[in-house]
Amino acid sequence: MNSGAAEWPIRSFAEVADYGVGRTPARANPAFWTQGGEGKPWVTISDMPAYGVVTATKESISVEALGRVFGGELVPAGTLIMSFKLTIGRVATLGIPTVHNEAIISIFPKPGIDQRFLGYYLSQVDYTQFQDRQIKGNTLNKSKIDRIPVPVPTLDEQAAIADVLDAVRVAMAEQRHAITVTDELRREVMADVFARGLRGRAQKESQIGPVPAEWDVVPLGALGRIGNGSTPKRSVPAYWTNGDFPWLTSAKVYDREIVSANELVTDTALRECHLPIVAPGAVLIAITGQGKTLGHCAVLGIEATVNQHIAYIQTDLDKAVPRFIRNYLDTQYDRLRQVAAGGGSTKGALTCAFLRSMPVPLPGIEEQREIVDLIDAVDAKLALHRRQFDGLKELFDSLLHQLMSGELRVGVLDPSSLRERQAEPEEVFA
Repeated sequence: MNSGAAEWPIRSFAEVADYGVGRTPARANPAFWTQGGEGKPWVTISDMPAYGVVTATKESISVEALGRVFGGELVPAGTLIMSFKLTIGRVATLGIPTVHNEAIISIFPKPGIDQRFLGYYLSQVDYTQFQDRQIKGNTLNKSKIDRIPVPVPTLDEQAAIADVLDAVRVAMAEQRHAITVTDELRREVMADVFARGLRGRAQKESQIGPVPAEWDVVPLGALGRIGNGSTPKRSVPAYWTNGDFPWLTSAKVYDREIVSANELVTDTALRECHLPIVAPGAVLIAITGQGKTLGHCAVLGIEATVNQHIAYIQTDLDKAVPRFIRNYLDTQYDRLRQVAAGGGSTKGALTCAFLRSMPVPLPGIEEQREIVDLIDAVDAKLALHRRQFDGLKELFDSLLHQLMSGELRVGVLDPSSLRERQAEPEEVFA
């Protein structure tokens, strides 16, 4: 404990709260389990959003199980719960009356303990100090839970600390909501603009669906050179040692605007491995990849070369604005992944031949630029909300540590300065 909190008394968890451990009804007894959301909700760790509120569960138990296994008692809404097995220290609040499994305790603070303060404190404890290497798995037993040391400031200071943390979390929730809304707006804008354009003129049917009547639909290959690269042998030092030319892997397409490389190759590699030199302005697309990588696109901002998992489209700038092409390909992400899957095969890749023949809409160059400007404005707003959320998350983590350790005393902070609106009840510990 830091000197700032030296005056705080330390109590054991057993002194500051009562708690109950849950149960799992016998899986072999079908009468204990219900389907389709009927029955009584039963909480597992996967149902617990960190710092959040449990409002729904993946499984539910029957009234018979509630009576025979849980004595007919539901844990009341508003109760603090914490996981103490496998994932230790995840804390949430019940938003509905429910029961929970044996990896979770329901916590009932004693007089003089602010529930929100206790929840925040428990969420940041280093529980490895209580784990016994002789015990198989990652768990705490009752004896160890009872002995968890809890600092106990005055009730007023506990509440003030919780108010500060609540305020930051509410601001985080607002930014998270803004990200969701702006992301949905972006999808709507892109779907509309590639179907209707910016002029509000008549549409025509095409092989890619409705497009403005004056737009063309052309093969992507008609807009520039398409190809892909390769990976020089790692076993040949002459290809990598003291390299100075950017070499890109498919992970870089997440940057969307690529201005740096994680690896460099030599002139020898460029020459002997016949690596393509791709100029700034090319559109890059991941043509293979696990997870979500395949189908993601970026615009190259530097001269570089690429590996075999990236296709490049070196567009003729008199015909197509690179970011216009990238934005359209963004709208085709799901289709590209379906094509790569080969209709259920294990091909798992796009080909340059497919990309060359892929039809794309093509308005005049000035309208392309205007569409790019519109989407850029939405992207900038989305990026701003993401930066603000990341900053608030960093602030929350820092405050949680400093306030709970006493490095920072709450008297120097004004919770109202950390938020513009009052906390929504589902965003903080009840």
